[in-house]
Amino acid sequence: MLATLSIRDFVLIEKLDLDFAHTGGLGALTGETGAGKSILIDALSLALGARAESGAVRRGATQASVSASFEVPDDHPAHGILAEQGFDGEDVLTLRRMIGADGRGRAFVNDQPASVALLRRLGDTLVEIQGQMEQHGLLDTATHRASLDSFAGLEKQGAVVTSAWSAWRAAEQAHTDARATAEAARRDEEFLRHAVKELETLAPKADDEETLAGERQLMRAGSALGEAVAQALSELEQGRGAVASLSTAHRVIERNADKAAGRLDAPLAALDRALSEATEAQAQLEMARDALDFDPARLEKIEERLFALRAAARKHNVGVAGLAALKEKFSDQLAALDDGEAGLKKMAAAAKGARTAYVTAAEVQAAARRKGAARLDKAVAAELAPLKLERAKFVTEVAALPEADWSAAGSDRVQFTVSTNPGTPPAPIARIASGGELSRFLLALKVCLAKVGDAPTIVFDEVDSGIGGATAAAVGERLKRLARDVQVLVVTHSPQVAAVADRHWLIRKTTTRTAASTDVLALDARGRREEIARMLSGAEVTVEARAAADRLLATAV
Repeated sequence: MLATLSIRDFVLIEKLDLDFAHTGGLGALTGETGAGKSILIDALSLALGARAESGAVRRGATQASVSASFEVPDDHPAHGILAEQGFDGEDVLTLRRMIGADGRGRAFVNDQPASVALLRRLGDTLVEIQGQMEQHGLLDTATHRASLDSFAGLEKQGAVVTSAWSAWRAAEQAHTDARATAEAARRDEEFLRHAVKELETLAPKADDEETLAGERQLMRAGSALGEAVAQALSELEQGRGAVASLSTAHRVIERNADKAAGRLDAPLAALDRALSEATEAQAQLEMARDALDFDPARLEKIEERLFALRAAARKHNVGVAGLAALKEKFSDQLAALDDGEAGLKKMAAAAKGARTAYVTAAEVQAAARRKGAARLDKAVAAELAPLKLERAKFVTEVAALPEADWSAAGSDRVQFTVSTNPGTPPAPIARIASGGELSRFLLALKVCLAKVGDAPTIVFDEVDSGIGGATAAAVGERLKRLARDVQVLVVTHSPQVAAVADRHWLIRKTTTRTAASTDVLALDARGRREEIARMLSGAEVTVEARAAADRLLATAV
């Protein structure tokens, strides 16, 4: 509910702080004509995201500001809106608006910069203002269906319809997507068949490129090493060959060593070592040559496959690693094309069944709405006569919508209509000519829908215009009843309405030679008596007026 309202330099108000915290119930705002009661409504509307004008800035000031704070329950929709916009949740929600004399403005939510659109979204869930010139809430036909559903207790049925709608839409979308895929496949059938044949022949694997490139690198390295080993062996084997020459030299020296008195022992040992190392070297080179499996034909095949894979990847604009998945995709498209009709028929049948389920659920919902509408009409009718609207008739119309307008909310339209005179056909409630009649109609409807809607605060601006006596008392009694469920603030000229209020504020206007200003005074019991007496008697408060005020207050208690 509305907890505080702070106004600075707005029209005639220089500084004003109103505390509504913990009051709840019914609050009355009264004052003489022209005192500035509408300024308070305009200021609150500004904080709730209404259109701002530079003329709202008090004369001589550079900017105007209005701040409205609300105590919001944990389950209130405002918390979801705040979370959606990235705002932190707090126990108290404060909406603030600042308007400069140049017409420029700024908006804040809990002291964080925000858009006016966000203020308006939040404001729609926090306060409902019912004025004679600009009404919201129940005058918007878009709210009528949800209001009736809440009144009739159709939340569970609404969830069934919403679920059926979602299932139908999903089935329709799946069918549409499958049909589009099949049609695209038919257009590209020749290409697909050629591509699948080409890719099946190529038989790509996800790791082909990496594996083949590594093998090619090894093959190329093996070729170079094989040539080096072959050349080394060739050098060792030229002529008689190094090993054969060393072996011959070793035999010759060995046969004559005993004749040389030891002078050939050292050369013989050196030849022995050289022969041994040369023999080992030749054997190792031959082993290395045999181990290096260089196959030029294999290398050529590897390079041909790499070229073919990369060419196919370029052709289809994918990486080589993606060719295998592309082949599966193309194959699936062809399979869908080959067996497409059967699959499409199944999907069409599923969509048709989902539509039937939605229609059934929506028809049950519509029947329940019609029953709820009859109960609502009866409840509102009982409220009209005491409000001096006994000749009027309230009718809740429930009409079928064309299929193009069906939605998750159902297949019918709900509209609140009114006939103000016998024989006059019902018309939308917003078209009632008299502002006073309209306000009283809305009061009657709101009393019946007391627990419907999100707004925990309702403001009525002169709902008692043009009435008095018993009718004004009936208005007050209904406002009081409504205030049991929500916070109600009423701007009133009626002493009967003011007398039943739980809190009472007096709006005063002070005029000097150079300026005029408006302030608001919270009235105690004595102040209430004087104000109600003034409302009864006019400019001069008489003893009789005070006595009448006492009677009204006593009756209200």
